[in-house]
Amino acid sequence: MKSENPSPVKSERSGFSLLLNIVLPVLLLTQGDRFLDSPKWILAAALSGPIAYFFYDLRHRNKVNFISILGFVSVLLTGGVGLLELPRFWFIVKETSIPAIIGIAILISAFTRFPLIRVFVYSPAFFDVERIQKALLTNGKSKAMEALLRKTTVLLSCSFFISATLNFILARHFVKTEPQVDAAQFNAEVGAMTGWSFVVIALPSMLFIGIVLFAVLGGIKKFTGLTMEEAMRQDPGSAKGQ
Repeated sequence: MKSENPSPVKSERSGFSLLLNIVLPVLLLTQGDRFLDSPKWILAAALSGPIAYFFYDLRHRNKVNFISILGFVSVLLTGGVGLLELPRFWFIVKETSIPAIIGIAILISAFTRFPLIRVFVYSPAFFDVERIQKALLTNGKSKAMEALLRKTTVLLSCSFFISATLNFILARHFVKTEPQVDAAQFNAEVGAMTGWSFVVIALPSMLFIGIVLFAVLGGIKKFTGLTMEEAMRQDPGSAKGQ
């Protein structure tokens, strides 16, 4: 019998994402003056990595990546501050407001019919949602699972509020130069902040999301009786010959 399941979502290439979104911008912003004379060209080159990844990810997976969109918008705003030589105040506002807005959106969604945990964690990209939903219906645990998703959505929103606070602290600490006064120094400070943000913000956020994922997996196992292997989305290639 032919499977009627839709084509699975391709997984994101995390190594390539790290290279274009973190490593390349940091290197260009901190060492770019060795290759380019204009600070504006250095900033534009640094921003090209995340922008290129946005379009690569869209083409590779043939779907819009919510996180990639936010990264794309953030990059454009960063470029606007630097290239238009706006006061550093607006850079700090941008760094703080984006994760705060995401956190607010996630928190609000917890009280709607579609909590955003379904986008970040409980997604067809990671789980066999159709199989899980059938098991929940069979066991009469659909409402219990929905309650868990709402709680974990609130927990997930907290990680973005923490990120907003840490972004504000990092931006205030590292970025002290006005772009219109010394664009090269501004670029170097943004590069230093970007590098440190991976340690100070990204790694703790990944740990936080890991805790949320563990909670969702625990609920799935409790409410459906499925094992982790049964609940996770399977690569169709692994099912061949079975």
